[in-house]
Amino acid sequence: MVAFPSMLLASASLLAGYATAHPDPVNLKRELVARDNAASMGARSLGACSNSAASQALKARSIKRRAESVKNIRKKRGIKTTAKKGKRTLEDLQAYEAINHNMTSSLSYDMFTPLEDVFSANTSCILAPYVTDGPYYVVGEKLRSNVKESLYSEGIDLFLEVQYIDVNTCQALPSVAIDIWNCNATGVYSGVESGQGGLDTTFLRGIQLTDYEGVATFETIFPGHYEGRAPHTHLLAHTNASVQSNGTISVWAAPVAHIGQLFWPEDLREEVEATAPYNENTQALTTNDEDMWSILQADENFDPIPQFIYLGDSIEDGLFAWIQIGINGSADYTTDSYYSIAAYYDEDGGHSTGNSVGGGSPPSGNGTAPSGSMSGAAPTASA
Repeated sequence: MVAFPSMLLASASLLAGYATAHPDPVNLKRELVARDNAASMGARSLGACSNSAASQALKARSIKRRAESVKNIRKKRGIKTTAKKGKRTLEDLQAYEAINHNMTSSLSYDMFTPLEDVFSANTSCILAPYVTDGPYYVVGEKLRSNVKESLYSEGIDLFLEVQYIDVNTCQALPSVAIDIWNCNATGVYSGVESGQGGLDTTFLRGIQLTDYEGVATFETIFPGHYEGRAPHTHLLAHTNASVQSNGTISVWAAPVAHIGQLFWPEDLREEVEATAPYNENTQALTTNDEDMWSILQADENFDPIPQFIYLGDSIEDGLFAWIQIGINGSADYTTDSYYSIAAYYDEDGGHSTGNSVGGGSPPSGNGTAPSGSMSGAAPTASA
């Protein structure tokens, strides 16, 4: 087994668009075969290098970094209670959730358990070659780690660490530009029109360059849901991006190395959506099973769910989640029919590309337009 916990192995954008929850079966079957072949090749590459001294050293540094991050977040937020015990058992999970990603309780941790032990624990599902692009990608977002703003960003705080690894060397990939975006607690996206927040809004969007360890960290919220989609978090990676004199990151001519989404366990979603303002969302709920049902064909090489821990004994204390993403650092999916740009943001504000969801015309479309309302209470932290 490869020694990376919760590794997301990225290949091309292989799955069809999701104008509905049920893509064309013929196309989907073909794309699943391609996805699985890419997963197998990536797994072999990772397996060949994961036990190297450099790879093991990277893992050790990652464990220490995550432990320190959680300690600092807990201290800053004044959380003194013991970590909450998760309620999930392996028998309760759906097929692709057969691995308990809730590291809060997977080994009966208590207040005396070192955080390093939590982060060093592996699951049996350590590779996840799942990639699909999503709607509402906006180029030119703000360079920032905290993507919450004073409006429309209320929700359960999520501190997310993503680490990008080269599948051929098992080494970190620095200076990769990582875009993150998701809808707010009531299912509304910023940065786009078609019933969303509007072109000049930027809440819950941002971009960062990975550091020398291939890491980008974001402070966001647990995503809400909208009709046709289960809660998910979008990630998109550009290599060879350039930092401009005004501090922004230019990705227009940069290769697209990874397009993907992170999903979240159903029991965690239920707990989150029992809180405000998630419980004010009137849109129809779509479960993971009903959304990207191809995920049900998950195996030990396929895991789109980050590992996570509760920061305290209440979900309202927030979550810390982490995932490693294996990519081919020389790949470029810019011309892929599923890579789409809905809008761009510059010094004059937001501009539509003329497509309500995104550019290009992939088969079956590439998104379902949410129709929720804004949630307007101010978050606990500013952008």
